[in-house]
Amino acid sequence: LQVGLWQPSSISHVTEGTVMDVHIPWNSSQMLLAYFQQESIQYKVLVADLQKEIEKLHGYRSSRKRRSVPGYNYEVYHSLEEIQKWMLQMNSTHSDFVYVFSIGKSYEKRPLFVLQLGKKYRQYKRAVWIDCGIHAREWIGPAFCQWFVKEAVETYKSDPIMRRLLNQLIIYVMPVLNVDGYHYSWTTDRLWRKTRSKGSQFYCRGVDANRNWKVNWCNEGASSHPCDDTYCGPFPESEPEVKAVANFLHKHRRRIKAYLSFHAYAQMLLYPYSYTYAMIPNFNCVESAAYNAVIALQSAYGVRYTHGPASSTLYVSSGSSMDWAYKNGIPYAFAFELRDTGHYGFLLPESLIKPTCAETMLAVKTITMHLMKKCH
Repeated sequence: LQVGLWQPSSISHVTEGTVMDVHIPWNSSQMLLAYFQQESIQYKVLVADLQKEIEKLHGYRSSRKRRSVPGYNYEVYHSLEEIQKWMLQMNSTHSDFVYVFSIGKSYEKRPLFVLQLGKKYRQYKRAVWIDCGIHAREWIGPAFCQWFVKEAVETYKSDPIMRRLLNQLIIYVMPVLNVDGYHYSWTTDRLWRKTRSKGSQFYCRGVDANRNWKVNWCNEGASSHPCDDTYCGPFPESEPEVKAVANFLHKHRRRIKAYLSFHAYAQMLLYPYSYTYAMIPNFNCVESAAYNAVIALQSAYGVRYTHGPASSTLYVSSGSSMDWAYKNGIPYAFAFELRDTGHYGFLLPESLIKPTCAETMLAVKTITMHLMKKCH
């Protein structure tokens, strides 16, 4: 009996008392539920028909295309092609403070586009890096990255905080880090997580792009087996997408003061370390930024986020981008796990894009405002 793990991402994180979210093939569901009852294991069916939910989203998309709403709709999920077209469009319509560039190519030779936001009149400015879509199936991530850019452009004149951020900082936004995997989650397998690289020995494709970084690589919380969802890859930075981002961050590490990565799902705001329970040297500063961020987030719709070090708040994992950023001198490194806590999981409905993004904006602004202070 094979089950797909949604939370936690690896079987190594499952111990007695762990709450798990799994998806199972319809033809084996009765057998598994009977086993749960026999062993007195508590369970709850969150999504009764996963296929139906996936088809509902795709059916809605095709009817939406026929309606052809004028302008870009930020309250729906977009394919990679649509997102990349949108990035180029933003570059041409808001050239005063949006600049698009590529930091390399993916395994399947797609461009790795990054948007640079900020007023260009100052030579040397501190910077913030934001990435989304490191895991292909977490569609709310890329939706948030696009929302962030929209807010930056639309509220620059009316919002003093946004104006201050864009005047004093450079903000790099990478809406889809794992471009090949994201494309594949649209065309072939909605629940695909990894990249799409091909190893020589196994038929299984892809590497977990958040276990492939050169920091305590391939230890606890990562798998050395190519067929696993948390496969760490044949060597650190084996994935061209990871290598390109690592090279860019390393090159600009003196000016980048914050690294923010957006994932789903769990409603958590995490900071280093992921790979050890040790406390980071600037714990007080980072903890207060995280605490204030989740309070700000909750003020929008009352949604509660847990915050804390990733290892003790979520689980231990090695080779993560957040730990790598912190170890390479970026003092504020955070990973957001956006909505929800499992009711929809990776299939968060489009109706929840707006509230999720609106509340997350408050948290991101709170963290970036911390950079304006001397606290490092």
